[in-house]
Amino acid sequence: MVAQAKPDYGTHHRNALLATNSTEVEISPGENMPRKTMQKMQLKRELGLFSAVNLIVGVMIGSGIFVSPASALERSGSVGLCLIIWAVCGSISLLGALAFAELGTVVPRSGAEYAYFQEAYGGLHRFWGPLPSFICCWVYVIILRPAEVAVIILTFSEYICQPFAYHINYMPAESQEILKKIIALLGLGLLTYINFISVKLYVHVQNIFTSCKLFACLVVIIGGLYELCIGNTQNLTKGFGGSTTSPKNLALAFYSGLWAFDGWSTVTSVTEEVKRPEVNIPRSIMIGVPLVTAVYFMMNVAYMTVLTIPEMIAAPAVAVIFGDRILGVMNFIIPLGVALSTFGCALSIQFSVTRLCYVAGREGHMVEVFSYIHMRRLTPAPAVVSQGLLSFIFIIIGDITSLIDFASFLIWIFYGAAMVALMLMRRTKKDVKRPYKVPLWIPLFIIFIALFLCLVPIITDPSPRYFIALLFIGIGIAVYVPLVYYRHRPQWMDKFTYFIQVLMEVVPSEQSFD
Repeated sequence: MVAQAKPDYGTHHRNALLATNSTEVEISPGENMPRKTMQKMQLKRELGLFSAVNLIVGVMIGSGIFVSPASALERSGSVGLCLIIWAVCGSISLLGALAFAELGTVVPRSGAEYAYFQEAYGGLHRFWGPLPSFICCWVYVIILRPAEVAVIILTFSEYICQPFAYHINYMPAESQEILKKIIALLGLGLLTYINFISVKLYVHVQNIFTSCKLFACLVVIIGGLYELCIGNTQNLTKGFGGSTTSPKNLALAFYSGLWAFDGWSTVTSVTEEVKRPEVNIPRSIMIGVPLVTAVYFMMNVAYMTVLTIPEMIAAPAVAVIFGDRILGVMNFIIPLGVALSTFGCALSIQFSVTRLCYVAGREGHMVEVFSYIHMRRLTPAPAVVSQGLLSFIFIIIGDITSLIDFASFLIWIFYGAAMVALMLMRRTKKDVKRPYKVPLWIPLFIIFIALFLCLVPIITDPSPRYFIALLFIGIGIAVYVPLVYYRHRPQWMDKFTYFIQVLMEVVPSEQSFD
């Protein structure tokens, strides 16, 4: 049998169905089978520095830089100001990521913001203390990340179909949508299988896809540099002409740029699977975020060299228009690059959120079985499958972009709260070894940016639809009170846990942060 998980909360196992005080899997001997004890059940550290960098790059570079990078340009009004905004946004993202790296050394657990909230606030009050971490995992696990995976994999389907557009366009519009959804579901099934089957397989696939993604970015950059070398500089020579003087437009330009860099905290979501995290997490951040900043900056230079500002703003997919104009018969590289980029991005987002789901299950904030791992594959199989199913539902539903838009502003609320947690733990955990510390002004600055990003959309476009996010938080609190605070355990939970254990061959994991 298998060991009982730590029964702290109502979603955790309470009956003595499992062997106590052991996290080793014991196989019952048959007539001809000797008793055998297998390895301890815990996630393995499979991500080195190269893979950690690829994880950051894989999540940060999705489809946005290929499809719709012109929002900042439209708001800023000029080429020069737009490029400055991209560079500044990259620098801000690096500062935030470095602050998260310090948090990762203080709290060496997977889960990023969730783990930091639990450590900093969990002991402050019996009711309010664990609530921020619960709301964090509630938003990320149930809505935001699976919805993002669904939207990104639908974009993958859109671009994988583009080379065959001549043939597909003869189909009725309804049939085209069904075909694209089927391809999206097949893509979702493939990435869920990869994350289910092996962390090593994920690492290999992600490394390949990130390399292909960067190659597609390099094609765009080289195309732009070639145009500059032959003297096509008329667009760039406009410099700061037309720059906005409106504080509102400038704020919205920074808002668009900062959202394009989201994903810089991803590596701290998988801390328990990074080799030498105290070394490799800061290093991966200091390599990955500047790399993405340089790629974004140079790709915008390339776009602005070839396309005018009105062309970029009007283009449904900027990189595709760029490819048609520059690459000739090789223009298929761009839609292929977007397809590879989006698949790799969705793969890494699902990989990271399943670790949050796994940690939340271990802490009693999600269903207990989400904290179980496969006996042989050592992956959090129930968490992976649950995320696949949620994304499946969102794909079937269809248009969920607005749902993401109105839940996304909560991300920076969590980032800001994480900076408060960092400053709090400098007082409450003074004796914890910190390989490095960021200056105090960095978390204070990130808190200011977080408030800015949360308030700008509400002030500039006030809408009752933002209450959707508050309503979802209210539902989360309604779940938190009986299941986490009062530790109520539904009667069917034992049978459900046993069923999933048998179906997926999963067992409780042993917590280890060595």
